Amino acid sequence: MRLYQGIRRLILSFFRKILFLWVRTDVSGNSLEALDLNPEKPVCYVLQYRSLSARLVLEQEVIRAGLPGAHHQQPGEQAPERSFFFLYKRIGGLFQGRRHKPVATGEFSELVRFGLEHPQTDVQVVPVSLFWGRSPDKEKSLVKLLLSDTWSVAGRLQKFLIILVHGRNTYVQFDTPLSLQDVISEYRDNEARASRKLARLLRTHFRRTRRAVLGPDLSHRRTLVEGLVRTQAVKEAIETTAREQNLPPRKVRMKAYKYADEIAASMSVVTIRVMERLLSWLWNRIYKGIDVNNIEVAREAAQDSAVVYVPCHRSHIDYLLLSYVLYRNGLMPPHIAAGINLNMPIVGPILRRGGAFFMRRSFRDNPLYATVFNEYMHQMFTRGYSVEYFVEGGRSRTGRMLQPRPGMLAMTVRSFLRDHRKPIVFVPVYIGYEKVMEGRSYLGELRGKKKQKESVLGLAKTARKLGNSFGKVSVNFGDPIALDQVLDQQHPLWREETYPEDYRPDWLPGVVDHLAESVACRINAAVAVNPIGLTATALLGTERMAMDEGQLIRLMDQYAALLRAYPYAGTVTLPDGAGRDWLAYCENMGLVVRQPQKLGDIIALEGSNAILMTYYRNNIQHLFALPALIASLFENEDSLRRDKVAFLASVAYPYLQSELFLHYPADGIETVIDHWIDVMIAQGLLVQLDNDRIGRPDEGTDAMLRVRILARFIIQTLERYHIVLGILRKYGSGKLTAVELEEQSTLLAERMSILFGLNAPEFFDKTLFRNFIANMQKNGVLEADQNGLLCYGEGLQQVAEDARLVLSVEKRQAIQQITMMNA
Repeated sequence: MRLYQGIRRLILSFFRKILFLWVRTDVSGNSLEALDLNPEKPVCYVLQYRSLSARLVLEQEVIRAGLPGAHHQQPGEQAPERSFFFLYKRIGGLFQGRRHKPVATGEFSELVRFGLEHPQTDVQVVPVSLFWGRSPDKEKSLVKLLLSDTWSVAGRLQKFLIILVHGRNTYVQFDTPLSLQDVISEYRDNEARASRKLARLLRTHFRRTRRAVLGPDLSHRRTLVEGLVRTQAVKEAIETTAREQNLPPRKVRMKAYKYADEIAASMSVVTIRVMERLLSWLWNRIYKGIDVNNIEVAREAAQDSAVVYVPCHRSHIDYLLLSYVLYRNGLMPPHIAAGINLNMPIVGPILRRGGAFFMRRSFRDNPLYATVFNEYMHQMFTRGYSVEYFVEGGRSRTGRMLQPRPGMLAMTVRSFLRDHRKPIVFVPVYIGYEKVMEGRSYLGELRGKKKQKESVLGLAKTARKLGNSFGKVSVNFGDPIALDQVLDQQHPLWREETYPEDYRPDWLPGVVDHLAESVACRINAAVAVNPIGLTATALLGTERMAMDEGQLIRLMDQYAALLRAYPYAGTVTLPDGAGRDWLAYCENMGLVVRQPQKLGDIIALEGSNAILMTYYRNNIQHLFALPALIASLFENEDSLRRDKVAFLASVAYPYLQSELFLHYPADGIETVIDHWIDVMIAQGLLVQLDNDRIGRPDEGTDAMLRVRILARFIIQTLERYHIVLGILRKYGSGKLTAVELEEQSTLLAERMSILFGLNAPEFFDKTLFRNFIANMQKNGVLEADQNGLLCYGEGLQQVAEDARLVLSVEKRQAIQQITMMNA
């Protein structure tokens, strides 16, 4: 018997070596840590269908990863004879795949029998999924049906051809093991029912994994486009447009067809594979690595739901990077909503084949286009495609999260209301760059330079930068948001109502706004803190953007410790190493300068880098918002009562929350503030005094320097608020409209930026003033009369008086003098 097994293993080893002369694999989950295997328990790997090639690949990957062997007998006296099995055996001849009801293999039955006979011995059952090429099926494509690893089971000849064509693009996924005893324990006296339960769990697992990796079946693009024009909603829009514009219906129908053709993606697996190779080369050339965190969230959501990826938008690279990360981690790239400006010659067709569908910037005045686009999105969601769009609309030029634009979210919610059989899950994604490629052009735009229109020539100019290093990139997946749960919370009776195609319920805008805020907050809660952001935050907190090297290193270590002492969210990631490593890294990137000095080198920001670094500081500003707000209250006061600190901070919090998308609920913020006070006392940033008073450290101490610099992280934001309050008080109640107040505030902020040398471009950002004024109206601080003039009461006067706690005398006087000159 041993001689037979030895010869058999030798033959299989020979076949494996022959197979891997051609086959190349990408593998995920093949480590003891990822699988969390217990070395004291036997391990069995399970593949779905019997296949010699699949077994050989499994054995090879197990050997490579140093996992318990897939072709050896298990150790121990009471252990299964084999450490792998197939769930189902193939039925059919040489040229047939499986055509009948699945039949369990003998090995599977033996494993169940072993578990029932040896209840004291548990077995870790590890499902392993294998894909020969990850190309989703395209209907009416005989070549793809023959040569793709799809949802059907391939016959032997077809499998040989698949390996021949796709063997160099093979994907293997090891998944979390099942406990055999946990599965079969309730059926100790019934082997048949125990077998059915284990088979059902494994079958469900394989189906969910296959769906996440391959995605749903793709319809032929031409069929999809023609189907859109035949939907009832588009037919009615064609009739309405023809009647209103006095055009022949046939002509309007052709226009609708052109709209659908302009919009629809044409995802090509060949293009995706070529792009994957090209992007691997590109990322290795310009980046020092891509860190991916918490991708299990996306993997789990993709198994049962239509996934909507909602990343922040920092760069045009975002489109490519997220699709690349998903594909490399065994998930089907999403269909991506792209602006029509990217549908350029050469580039547009490539993006379309990579999954991009194109949309016009505005189609409010074109009901026919709007209907076609809505129906296209509805097709995406009901068929279970994953979709990606940016809730910010455009790229952030300041490094902050922009106010969400609700259009795409509203389309998603309306589609789900029409047909909610397929769950929709939003997966927030934070993409963080240590050095954004468009950084210099952003500076120009913030200084008033006209935005450059995208073109092939512009991309060619960008390509010249490829010799530069842009540091590392982080792709962090945030906590998912299930749309049905949001609707249950916001409008519990939504399932009982009917929703025609063009129906927009009155409660929809409120739900969409809530959803938009939740998405933005969860993107920010998945932020990746990097050395560039920490260095920028510390240096920009100084008056002259320069600091002694040793002091700067200590400061970064202390602020990182502050983030660890009270973590903002479990999805936030911090950099490895310490302050000295981060400074050396930042210096190597050319973002800071060193000025040698006998008493100790000075690290400084100079020239355009001083403004550029505000971008990277703004990436993480929200993490320090609350401790910085508390510290700012001690700018001009030695001590305050603890309840006064909590009150003042809680009054300012709703405005900071709206601007920075902080995830703490406003109704429980005093508890969070109280916790932060305790943390700051423990860190030496504040001092506990008698009579429930909180004091700042003594002047001239290192602790006081830390408090003062920490306060500056948020003071410019508070100064902006007080500019608005100052203008309101000088003009008086009922004298200005919201638009006039916004304009006056922007001009004053721009003037102060010049007078005081403020480098933050967002200091005079009109949209931030607009948001603050809108929030004061929302919170009842301001009210607009019948003429649109803003009125306020005594409460605003008290809030303005509290400015003395935060603003320096110099800036208070500047605001007062300028507002008096313009009153």
